[in-house]
Amino acid sequence: MLVLFDIDGTLLRTAGAGIDAMLACARELFPARTFSFDNVSISGRLDRLIWRDLQTNAQVEPSTDHDAVFRARYGHHLEQAFLAGAQSMPLRGAQALVDELHKRSHGGVGLLTGNYEHTGRLKVAKAGFSLDPFQFNAWADDGWHRRDLPPIAIARYCVMTGRAMSPAQTVIIGDTPLDIDCAHFNGCRAIAVATGAHSSDELQSHTPDLLVKDLDDWRSVAQWISDQTQSETLA
Repeated sequence: MLVLFDIDGTLLRTAGAGIDAMLACARELFPARTFSFDNVSISGRLDRLIWRDLQTNAQVEPSTDHDAVFRARYGHHLEQAFLAGAQSMPLRGAQALVDELHKRSHGGVGLLTGNYEHTGRLKVAKAGFSLDPFQFNAWADDGWHRRDLPPIAIARYCVMTGRAMSPAQTVIIGDTPLDIDCAHFNGCRAIAVATGAHSSDELQSHTPDLLVKDLDDWRSVAQWISDQTQSETLA
């Protein structure tokens, strides 16, 4: 199995550091405009789409030039926030599950996230995770919709390992309905974890293949993934 982890609300929390850094960046770039997250959906969405919504709310005409500058300056502001004491905190069981999956001789581990690559890696590292296990990744830089990302991570696995990997052999772990949607849209399995903004009942309504309240019982989650591997082999 290829196992792809969402970042925010699944592996870690930053207590709003990312949102604050986005606002600081937007205000630096357009000081005459008023930016806020009012009516801007962030749960499970790509950073590049969140930035588009922020611009629209502030009556700034979106452009690819704005996108490139924002991506770079947002990374700078997030780095400064962490230097000033903002925290990126791992969620219970996440590190143990990543370590368990990484040490297995088959399959692989990656990140599938709405974060830009630079800021996503920064959050993960600041939470104390090694970046070494996360070899097969898809970022906000790679598409305009979360549904675009699973095929990219799978293709990177195939190129880097020289082995085949099908969507049916891919598990996406996330805390939002959009994580479940992008998995099932692409024929992947979905594990929903209720450690973000969405309740267990709400996540269950989107019919994940497995629903857990958190990753604290990481051994059970790892065993479930192993069981899916065996079922694919028998099929």
